[in-house]
Amino acid sequence: MSLSPLLVERSFGDLPGWGDDDHLPAFEAFARSAFHVPVKPYRSGALGVDFGAFAEAYAHARGAAPANRSEARAFFERHFVPMLVRPETGAGLVTGFYEPQVEASPVRSEHFAVPLLSRPADLVDVDDANRPAGMDPYLAFARRTADGLTEYPDRGAIERGVLAGQGLEIAWLADKVDAFFIHVQGAARLAMTDGRLCRVTYAAKSGQRFTGPGKILSELGEIPLADVTMQSIRGWFKAHPERVDEILWQNRSYIFFREAAVDDVALGPIAAAKVPLTPGRSMAVDRLLHTFGTPFYIDAPTLTAFDKRPFRRLMIAQDTGSAITGSARGDLFAGSGDAAGEIAGVVRNAADFYALVPRALAGGAK
Repeated sequence: MSLSPLLVERSFGDLPGWGDDDHLPAFEAFARSAFHVPVKPYRSGALGVDFGAFAEAYAHARGAAPANRSEARAFFERHFVPMLVRPETGAGLVTGFYEPQVEASPVRSEHFAVPLLSRPADLVDVDDANRPAGMDPYLAFARRTADGLTEYPDRGAIERGVLAGQGLEIAWLADKVDAFFIHVQGAARLAMTDGRLCRVTYAAKSGQRFTGPGKILSELGEIPLADVTMQSIRGWFKAHPERVDEILWQNRSYIFFREAAVDDVALGPIAAAKVPLTPGRSMAVDRLLHTFGTPFYIDAPTLTAFDKRPFRRLMIAQDTGSAITGSARGDLFAGSGDAAGEIAGVVRNAADFYALVPRALAGGAK
């Protein structure tokens, strides 16, 4: 497998701010993947970064950890070569995501009346092997019925109660908009009324295409496209509570969850790469193109939401998402809770992406 021509070799000296970054937390995130891969290897992405070439770096990462940021920087410089990732069209783009934390109840009440649901028994995975003739090829999930597989009920139908009475409720929230943004993020911490702190993470979805409320509100002339952020969307919903269903039900996709523990409050949920996300160091990428575990140096000089300085930081590819498509496209994990949400909600910045490719592959670039 040769490297894609979208990857252009550079030197570490070409990376703006490389020497100013603290590479130690990036190493810690990388090491989490290193300890996972002996259990289940990652799939190689279509850009040609072969998972097998990471073996030496992963083995070293499972050994003695660097004692300081200088040793961490030396680790990455020893094992990898930076390569500029050229976007297919236009410029590279980063957005942000986070893990919300909301108050929730284990039982329904007048105040807590919005459920988060677990995966229904009649929801089945669909691929080319079992998809019925005529079913939308986009759909990766379907409903099992006596007459065969059919499209699953969408958000509007589910929120109107089509799945009620099945005991699928994991927890109950007070606010429908909070629940929706948990669906968008795919995970949340729940501060339960009985004193527990627990977590829900993605289990499955109804399968229809995602349609963001920001796009809808922009097209309706309610919020200028340039002003669309999570905060502006929330503000509009607060000002127009009678129109929440009208807008949200246009996003037909509905997410189902599973319960998970909060083993380390400093880390995020276990994501697609099967390791906990590291705030400010884990990133979601297009998994069809990229290989999980790949370090990416992100140069986004207009992004200052994380620490008031231009964002120039080493990240590790450890998640993905349906909206994250393209070679130079990333979603930066900001952490958990409201403060992280304030950061993630405003991130939409041009960026240059540099993939750190194992040295054994560097000669394969075209």
